[in-house]
Amino acid sequence: MTTSLSADQIYEQQIKALPRTVRLRLLARIADDLTNTTEEKTLSIMGLHGLGAASWQGIDAQAYVNQLRDEWDHR
Repeated sequence: MTTSLSADQIYEQQIKALPRTVRLRLLARIADDLTNTTEEKTLSIMGLHGLGAASWQGIDAQAYVNQLRDEWDHR
Protein backbone atom coordinates (compact mmCIF):
# COMPACT_ATOMS: atom_id res chain seq x y z
CA MET A 1 0.00 0.00 0.00
CA THR A 2 1.39 3.41 -0.98
CA THR A 3 1.24 6.16 1.59
CA SER A 4 1.09 9.70 0.26
CA LEU A 5 1.95 12.70 2.37
CA SER A 6 -0.21 15.77 2.59
CA ALA A 7 1.20 19.16 1.65
CA ASP A 8 1.29 20.11 5.34
CA GLN A 9 3.25 16.95 6.19
CA ILE A 10 5.73 17.57 3.38
CA TYR A 11 6.21 21.15 4.54
CA GLU A 12 6.73 20.21 8.19
CA GLN A 13 8.98 17.21 7.51
CA GLN A 14 11.01 18.35 4.51
CA ILE A 15 10.79 22.07 3.83
CA LYS A 16 10.40 23.99 7.09
CA ALA A 17 13.92 23.13 8.30
CA LEU A 18 15.58 24.36 5.09
CA PRO A 19 17.39 27.69 5.14
CA ARG A 20 15.30 30.72 4.15
CA THR A 21 17.16 31.22 0.87
CA VAL A 22 16.53 27.63 -0.20
CA ARG A 23 12.84 27.91 0.68
CA LEU A 24 12.60 31.14 -1.35
CA ARG A 25 14.21 29.45 -4.37
CA LEU A 26 11.79 26.54 -3.98
CA LEU A 27 8.87 28.96 -3.80
CA ALA A 28 10.05 30.75 -6.94
CA ARG A 29 10.45 27.45 -8.75
CA ILE A 30 6.95 26.32 -7.80
CA ALA A 31 5.48 29.70 -8.81
CA ASP A 32 7.29 29.52 -12.14
CA ASP A 33 6.05 25.99 -12.71
CA LEU A 34 2.48 27.01 -11.96
CA THR A 35 2.55 30.04 -14.25
CA ASN A 36 4.14 28.26 -17.20
CA THR A 37 1.97 25.53 -18.60
CA THR A 38 3.33 23.26 -21.29
CA GLU A 39 1.28 25.04 -23.96
CA GLU A 40 2.52 28.48 -22.92
CA LYS A 41 6.22 27.77 -22.63
CA THR A 42 8.37 29.48 -25.20
CA LEU A 43 11.97 28.71 -25.85
CA SER A 44 14.66 31.34 -25.55
CA ILE A 45 18.04 31.36 -27.25
CA MET A 46 19.43 32.33 -23.84
CA GLY A 47 18.61 28.82 -22.68
CA LEU A 48 21.62 27.68 -24.71
CA HIS A 49 24.01 30.06 -22.92
CA GLY A 50 27.07 28.16 -21.71
CA LEU A 51 26.00 24.90 -23.32
CA GLY A 52 29.08 22.96 -24.39
CA ALA A 53 31.48 25.31 -22.62
CA ALA A 54 33.41 22.37 -21.20
CA SER A 55 34.08 21.13 -24.74
CA TRP A 56 36.06 24.30 -25.46
CA GLN A 57 38.22 24.21 -22.30
CA GLY A 58 41.87 24.70 -23.17
CA ILE A 59 41.24 25.51 -26.84
CA ASP A 60 42.62 28.79 -28.14
CA ALA A 61 39.84 30.48 -30.12
CA GLN A 62 42.14 32.23 -32.58
CA ALA A 63 44.15 29.06 -33.26
CA TYR A 64 40.88 27.21 -33.89
CA VAL A 65 39.67 29.85 -36.35
CA ASN A 66 43.04 29.85 -38.12
CA GLN A 67 42.87 26.06 -38.46
CA LEU A 68 39.37 26.29 -39.98
CA ARG A 69 40.51 28.95 -42.43
CA ASP A 70 43.48 26.80 -43.47
CA GLU A 71 41.11 23.88 -44.10
CA TRP A 72 38.83 26.09 -46.22
CA ASP A 73 41.79 27.30 -48.27
CA HIS A 74 42.75 23.70 -49.11
CA ARG A 75 39.30 22.77 -50.41
